Amino acid sequence: MEKRLVVFLVLSAAIVFGYEYALKGFGLLPPPTVSDPAGSVSDEAASAPGTGAGNQTSIPATPKTPGSPGTTQSDSLKMASPRMESVAAETVEVETQLYRAKFTPRGAVLTSWELKRYRSSSDAKALVQLVRQGGKFADPLAITTEDAALAKELKEGLYKVEKDFTNLDQAHPTGHITFSYSNPGSGIRLEKQFTFHADSYIVDISLTPQGLPGPVKVELGTNFGVVEWGEGFIGSVGTVSLIDDKIQTDAPEADTERKGTLAWTALQDKYFISALIPKGSASAWPKKQGEKLVSTGVRIAADQSTSPITLQLFAGPKEFDTLQNLHIRLEDTIDFGWFLFGSWDMVRAVAKPIFSVLRSINEYTHNYGVTIILLTVGIKLLFVPLQYKSYSSMKQMQTIQPKVAALQEKFKDDRDRLNRELIKLYRDHKVNPVGGCLPMVLQMPVFVSLFNILYMTIDLRQAPLGLWITDLSVQDPYYILPIIMGVSMMVMQKIQPTTMDPAQAKVMLMLPVVMTFLFINFPAGLVLYWLTNNVLSIAQQFVTDRFFLKNRSVALSTDEPSNQK
Repeated sequence: MEKRLVVFLVLSAAIVFGYEYALKGFGLLPPPTVSDPAGSVSDEAASAPGTGAGNQTSIPATPKTPGSPGTTQSDSLKMASPRMESVAAETVEVETQLYRAKFTPRGAVLTSWELKRYRSSSDAKALVQLVRQGGKFADPLAITTEDAALAKELKEGLYKVEKDFTNLDQAHPTGHITFSYSNPGSGIRLEKQFTFHADSYIVDISLTPQGLPGPVKVELGTNFGVVEWGEGFIGSVGTVSLIDDKIQTDAPEADTERKGTLAWTALQDKYFISALIPKGSASAWPKKQGEKLVSTGVRIAADQSTSPITLQLFAGPKEFDTLQNLHIRLEDTIDFGWFLFGSWDMVRAVAKPIFSVLRSINEYTHNYGVTIILLTVGIKLLFVPLQYKSYSSMKQMQTIQPKVAALQEKFKDDRDRLNRELIKLYRDHKVNPVGGCLPMVLQMPVFVSLFNILYMTIDLRQAPLGLWITDLSVQDPYYILPIIMGVSMMVMQKIQPTTMDPAQAKVMLMLPVVMTFLFINFPAGLVLYWLTNNVLSIAQQFVTDRFFLKNRSVALSTDEPSNQK
């Protein structure tokens, strides 16, 4: 049985991987077809490009050029087909200090965009790849029109390539690649020029169309910039556009034009983003193509004059400074305020200064784990007065709790009288019943902002703490930090003053267990912050009880107020 299974697997693999080669060997695989023989390979696409500075990728010259006088349409097709195959297999590579990109002359589209400073979360040896690989997906930077046949021609046609650089570095900071396509039969011409910069994720794009009817659409591609779709609390993933100075993230299943003043349209995930930034009037076309598959693009009116269409591509990480320096609000895609519904602006206003302090501390520590601990200590010290008031109020409420319980039992059938007596009791003992909660409410924006910063920002991605924590942006692989955090929560519950009855207290004992299971899946950096905050709270509670509230509690429990009759 095992031998037959092995033979079956071997034969299956041979059929799957050898099928295409067998067809080619027997001559049964048809040659590549051309939808428009007269126009798919133009005279410029088939002839060698002119000389220029640096490297140039070109099609080898032949004695006879398709489309030249005396050449029939069938001769042109026969001559074009073999050269189309050879060039289609070639790629045009661009490497800068930040990324490594690959283009194909077939449609002049992107086939790869790797970020050199970031590693894949699934394979530490592989670079982050922004272009979705495998399957039939919309190609990044493809040019289409409303004419389906013409759109197919522009996407599948073979472009002449001119490249004026070999490598981009400080000595050669800028380089250009020009893709040219023409169809003499229809008068269609399209030139796509890309300008690359050694120290920037921005690519300047210039399009010069001639003879194209109607507007042109520049595709950003399918999931270009979406590295990991992710689940849970990850902010917005998919399409995002800035239209009329408002962020829009919806992606309909049908082609729908987003009208208005378009600043940019993009595809994003938690840490990475690609965006098209038009320099003139344009509209966005976000679309949902399937489960966890989205695309977008810009639609621009084609000027039939010689004026080129200009736009920019950004493809890189969501580094706050990098995005902010573009001055187009692309940094707003870093979702600092997703936690509180309806208070996004408030949380963002608090989060940005804290984020700036976090990075400033890290410039000295060079370890984001240590930075998180120091920042938590600083924030804890900042809120010591508020927290003291909260602890003091809770302790006072705990001291008079027997009297509250007695009043509740005495006037249980008279709610109005009970409320009056409780107010009088609080006033006589100078106790504020909401005094323990109000300071906590005032601290919530800071806690939520820190939560978002540690959960959403790319700075913690693959940043180690030490020992077994090698990446603060993913969960603790051994669950050590969440378990210690759960223990610290149990200690806090034991020492913190409470006014709950024994039954409620037993129910609350489940909270540390629930929080531990919840934080197991949270990033280690976030758990480290929560654990540090708990330890500091325990220490503060101990000091407060030992040196500040001890004598006051005794006085409240043994003496009646002087004004009480």
